[in-house]
Amino acid sequence: MVTRVIVGAHYGLKDWLAQRVTAVVMLVYTIAFLFALGRGPVTYASWKALFAQGWMRFATFLLVASALIHAWIGVRNIWMDYVKHTGLRLALQIATILWLAGCAGWAMQILWRI
Repeated sequence: MVTRVIVGAHYGLKDWLAQRVTAVVMLVYTIAFLFALGRGPVTYASWKALFAQGWMRFATFLLVASALIHAWIGVRNIWMDYVKHTGLRLALQIATILWLAGCAGWAMQILWRI
């Protein structure tokens, strides 16, 4: 009897699902944010009051985390599909991770400064 061994990373379905979940999180945040902004005039005081609430900071943290995961999966898949040279692909993936980490740090600095 021949046993068939399937090899590979097997993360295609997980990546696909993560892309959809993060997209839904970003969509829900965008709708809620636009609703919150549309409730009255947008002034510095109203903006500061909106982001002073713990739930809004948490929701914004989820937005940033979702955007970073979404971007990582998408860009990583582009590098894996179109960059065949292993060393160059690794360098591009490392550069992407560093760039996304910098974006995360910058977003958190902005978020917690408000």
